[in-house]
Amino acid sequence: MLDSKLETLLVLHEEGNFTKASNRLGITQPAVSTHIKQLEEYFNCKLFIRSKNEIKPTEQGLIVINYSKRMKALERKLLDELSAGDNKPTKIKIGITHTSENNLIAETIGKYSSMNNAISITVITDVIKNLYSMLENYELDLIIVEEKLNKPNLRFLMMDTDYLLCILSNNNKLAKKSLVTINDLKKQKMIMRLPTSATRELFDSTLKSINESIDNFNIVLEVDNISTIKDLVRKDIGVSILPKSSCENDVRKNRLTALPIENLSMIRETNIVYNNDFIHIHVLDDILKLYKESSH
Repeated sequence: MLDSKLETLLVLHEEGNFTKASNRLGITQPAVSTHIKQLEEYFNCKLFIRSKNEIKPTEQGLIVINYSKRMKALERKLLDELSAGDNKPTKIKIGITHTSENNLIAETIGKYSSMNNAISITVITDVIKNLYSMLENYELDLIIVEEKLNKPNLRFLMMDTDYLLCILSNNNKLAKKSLVTINDLKKQKMIMRLPTSATRELFDSTLKSINESIDNFNIVLEVDNISTIKDLVRKDIGVSILPKSSCENDVRKNRLTALPIENLSMIRETNIVYNNDFIHIHVLDDILKLYKESSH
């Protein structure tokens, strides 16, 4: 079992407050302080910087926190693997981006889970940075993302290629065109993903490659949820830039129009990423096979 002092460390980090941590753990506040003090003595470093209203982990504290998360996740995996030997389903945690949540990838995972009683899947949705962090801490077994980080402990399997398009209401005058230009977009009200999203980062970087800036566009709204963006675009409140995969079903059902943007090539890979000690390789093969079958 994970040492109780490390469990205290993780809860304190999550709560950011000694009182809240003690309430959650069911121990006294002095006991929480004692656990942290013992850990600081053991590791010979300060783990938190304390102020009047909050506490923040030090650089060394973050290292201890991340390894503690990894230890806790590995303990969970060990127990899951052992229980799977007793005719219980193997538990797999998959992380996906908000883009994947709105396309065929989420549907494929759902189909695969329903078809395989021997596999129990949990899906976590988050931004790419957090998904990679959870993967490396073994809080996730695999992630499906649009950005590939070359690290020696990670392996990749390309699932698909995708590209960004301009998404418009069918009532927008531009919907009658075969493509849109940069100048067309500058005259439109735009509803964009958040700057931290992979979609937005790709659009911004592509603009910079042709000496353009996102500041030259009329962005009236920034939204994290893709479904919300599509709903606003359908109501002709603005246009957006989204991956083809996240809106092709709407285009096929004539609910939206999707057009390429002249002089902008915004192609990206979608990859399955997993740690090099991941043992359920057949799950990757099965998901990839089902995805390709569903996309045809």
